[in-house]
Amino acid sequence: MKNHQDNQICQQLHVGFMGAGSIVEAILKGITAKYLLPANHINVTNHSDDARLSELQEQYGVTPNRDLPTMLAQSDVLFLAMKPKDVATACQTLRDYVTQDHLVISVIAGVPTSSIQEWLGVDCPIIRAMPNTSSAVGLSATGMAAGRYASEHHMAIAECLFQSIGHVCTVPEHELDIITGLSGSGPAYIYYLVEAMEGAGQRAGLTQEMSRELTVQTLLGAAHMLMATKEEPAVLRKRVTSPGGTTQAGLEVLEARGFKQAVTEAVLRATERARELGAPFR
Repeated sequence: MKNHQDNQICQQLHVGFMGAGSIVEAILKGITAKYLLPANHINVTNHSDDARLSELQEQYGVTPNRDLPTMLAQSDVLFLAMKPKDVATACQTLRDYVTQDHLVISVIAGVPTSSIQEWLGVDCPIIRAMPNTSSAVGLSATGMAAGRYASEHHMAIAECLFQSIGHVCTVPEHELDIITGLSGSGPAYIYYLVEAMEGAGQRAGLTQEMSRELTVQTLLGAAHMLMATKEEPAVLRKRVTSPGGTTQAGLEVLEARGFKQAVTEAVLRATERARELGAPFR
């Protein structure tokens, strides 16, 4: 948070969640684990899965609530976390209860704040955010963007909430599709790399357990080196690479197979796909 006053306000908030999927659970886990909000300040609802709501209530102490007028009346912040295909209908259901005093935060991929504004039919502040699945362990890379009526104060509140599940950066809304392609989809690229390295270790003669342990620790160490040293990745790579050594031999194979180009094209294609998915809403 940018100042102590905003932090105090954040702690006093009442928050409602429309949707009860994995990203909502990750946010609930972060908020409650860090005691950012009392659990009894949080209401959760979804389309029809009562068992899921009961599960979240038992796990995090939040309140299931299918009475939308009551939930909205009790909430300062409303999270929209349903599927993109359901958001228009959901917003039209909410439009009689959302006011200019509500802060609406959308974690729905591809749907712009302008469309949500239109469907809600009220000039309330809206913030769009893109966390990733690492939010489940408090290490999300979350990008967020302000809609037309969202002030710096609203952004500070959203930042406080998302910091409970990891790192937050603020960008113009048109850049959120890039964040979707880079860090939103990024964990899958890393897991794919782990699959390959782990498999190679096994093929060379290590047990699966040993190969997994060494691969994961290698990735963890490399990430910490990047964060701790602030060095460019190319600089760190060159320090590991002795002329004529094992690392150079391995890198030559990656270069010959177009490794860097493949990763670049993956991020760009995921970004393009995010734009395609959002096109019907623009």
